[in-house]
Amino acid sequence: MMPGCVEWPEEVAERYRREGYWRGETLGDLLRRLAGTHGAKTALVSGDSRWSYAELDARADRLAAGLRELGVGRGDRVLVQLPNIPELVFLCFALFRVGAAPVLALPPHRHSEIGPLAEAAGAVAYVVPDTCQGFDHRELARQVRASTPSLLHVIVVGDPQEFTALADVERDPVPLAPPDPGDVALFLLSGGTTGRSKLIPRTHDDYVCNIRVSAENAGLNETSVYLAALPVAHNYALGCPGVLGTLHAGGTVVLTPTPSPDDAFALIERERVTVTGLVPSLAQLWVEAAGWSRQDLSSLRLVQVGGAALSGELAHQVGGTLGRLQQSFGMAEGLLSQSRPDDPREVLVSTQGRPLTPADEVRVVGKDGRDVPRGEVGELLVRGPYTIRGYYRAPEHNAAAFTSDGFFRSGDLARLTDTGHLVIAGRVKDVINRGGDKVPAEEVEDHLLAHPEVHAVAVVAMPDPLLGERTCAYIVPRGGAPSLKTIQTFLRKRGVAAYKVPDWVEDVSALPYTPVGKVDKARLRADIAHRRGGRRP
Repeated sequence: MMPGCVEWPEEVAERYRREGYWRGETLGDLLRRLAGTHGAKTALVSGDSRWSYAELDARADRLAAGLRELGVGRGDRVLVQLPNIPELVFLCFALFRVGAAPVLALPPHRHSEIGPLAEAAGAVAYVVPDTCQGFDHRELARQVRASTPSLLHVIVVGDPQEFTALADVERDPVPLAPPDPGDVALFLLSGGTTGRSKLIPRTHDDYVCNIRVSAENAGLNETSVYLAALPVAHNYALGCPGVLGTLHAGGTVVLTPTPSPDDAFALIERERVTVTGLVPSLAQLWVEAAGWSRQDLSSLRLVQVGGAALSGELAHQVGGTLGRLQQSFGMAEGLLSQSRPDDPREVLVSTQGRPLTPADEVRVVGKDGRDVPRGEVGELLVRGPYTIRGYYRAPEHNAAAFTSDGFFRSGDLARLTDTGHLVIAGRVKDVINRGGDKVPAEEVEDHLLAHPEVHAVAVVAMPDPLLGERTCAYIVPRGGAPSLKTIQTFLRKRGVAAYKVPDWVEDVSALPYTPVGKVDKARLRADIAHRRGGRRP
């Protein structure tokens, strides 16, 4: 594995191979095998364009040859920030073939997130769209290139201006030395619960396992048609089972430009979509829209919902309106716990399923680090064949985030039922879950403290009927109190992603503190819940 990554102990890795979790197949080889098996079958749909498995395989080969000619090779990191467009799929498979690892950033990220990511990864290339939702990513690329010495290439989907067009990278295929299945295949981003996002190295071995077991659990096969409604650059829509899991099963992936009912419902009807993944806020919107839509949604067989807490009421509504519900709890670091298609309805609506393999080891511990009795709430600790053993180039953080015997401290509060099903009860870490987008409070606080009118600040979650949680900033002003609009404009100018910008501001004369001198955020969360009563800002 590349320097800066933490490997599984050899005896553990050998056991995962022996027990069939790791099968020695790379993601690039996977596509080659699928192209040989499914050939002319449609693999990918975007708008009016369609690509067969053979065409997807050939496109990956041509891009891989062009990337290699640019000097991108095994072990390199390439920062990829693309929306749900086919080029994202082509590029990822091309990088898998070359042996370079895509670092998957989300389209809303701005310089505040992208700059540190490029530096932390030591990225040699950065791939962006020309524009996306009115934002010019080429200008962002100029800023990133100026601050990242390792960055040699900026590649643009669309009009490249002074950069390189992705369409011009393709070359005739050439023989390439294959990566090792134990190599890092891709980097996902952590939720950034302790400041900026950490890089999560996923190997070919562990991620092929990830997509295989989640696809099998969801019952995907050659007739499956998956609608990628959420960002494909996110672990959930990429491989849980997502795009890669659907392809692994021989199914068809349909990309939608937005997850709005107008766009998504039309595609569900036209392509006879059978499965999709949603976050609770989007599921609520779809349930409401299904009541008035004239689109035929009858092809939907399975609707995954995850990324944030799902209320029992909404769980019943999803199952009764859109298709059979599958609750999905997971983390980019690894563990997936999902409902089974044959789970009783009560289990479907009240739990987040069970870990997907017998090799997934789950502990629920108290503050003393000891396992709590079954049924009691504690912190969730996990390890297994697709759960990482450490973040990339983060030894100090790893010492706190992982136990000495390799369990990942998830920061989630959970309990296990008598049947082994997992129920998520909250979070230990200081993060706001805004409709599935993780907002690290500490990072936002650091930005706000740079404002000249902010003396002290505490960022907490406030309840919201649509997103589950929104972001509230309690500000002790320095002189005149800044307005919400002032704060939002300030943060956007600093390049903070829109979903991290506070939705609400409360001006206070002082912050409350606990007896040990820490800001009493529990008190602030209770205060804003009382003040707002779950009303939208």
